[in-house]
Amino acid sequence: MQIFHRSTNTIAKVSIFGAVFFLGFFVWVFDTLMKSPYATRQGVVLKQPVPFSHKHHVAGLGIDCRYCHTSVEQSAVAGLPSTETCMNCHKQIWTNAELLAPVRASLAGNKPIEWNKVHDLPDYVYFNHSVHVAKGIGCASCHGRVDQMPLMYQEASLQMSWCLDCHRDPGKFVRPREEVFNLAWEPPADPAEAQALQAKLVKDYKIQSLMSCSTCHR
Repeated sequence: MQIFHRSTNTIAKVSIFGAVFFLGFFVWVFDTLMKSPYATRQGVVLKQPVPFSHKHHVAGLGIDCRYCHTSVEQSAVAGLPSTETCMNCHKQIWTNAELLAPVRASLAGNKPIEWNKVHDLPDYVYFNHSVHVAKGIGCASCHGRVDQMPLMYQEASLQMSWCLDCHRDPGKFVRPREEVFNLAWEPPADPAEAQALQAKLVKDYKIQSLMSCSTCHR
C-alpha cells in the first residue's frame, strides 16, 4: 500500500534543492555585505571635528608624515599630533579662521581634539607600525595616496584577506627604507629590474612571509 502520493518525491527533491539554493544565496549575501563599505568603511569619509586636508598639508605644503605621526618609526601606533603641533603653524596663519575654532578651543581648554579613528582595526588584531616601516613597507601601501585626499578615508578594506595578500608575498610591496614616506614612489618600470630590487630588499631587510595566526592575533 502506497502511503504518499508519487508527487511527494518531486516535492522532496525540489525542497532539498531549494534549501541548498537558499543557503548558498544567504552565504553570498552575507559575504557581499561583510566586504561592502557598510561593514569595512572602505572609501567612507568620516565626519571630523576639523576637516583636515592631507592633500593640502602633504602635497601642497610638503609636510612629512613624521611631523604629525611622530611615533610611527618607534612604536606600534603612529600617533596623532597634539594640538600644540597644529598650533605651531596656526598661531601664525589662519589664526582667526572659524574652521579652526575647535583647535583653538582645544589649546585654551587643554583638552585634546577627539578625532574619529579612520583606520580602526578590531581589538583582537595586533599591528605594529614600526616593524612595517623598518621592513620597507610604505605608508601608501596601506593608507593609499593620502597626499591626494582632501578628506581622509580608509582606502583598503583592512580585512584579513587583504593583510594576507601582503604576508604571503611581501616582496611585492617592499620598497627602499628611504622611500617609505614618499607617497609617490613607484617601483622600476622594467619588470625584471623591479623583481631584482624586490628580491634584494627582501634579503637585505630579512623579510619573512609570516602566516601563523599568532603573528596578528596575540
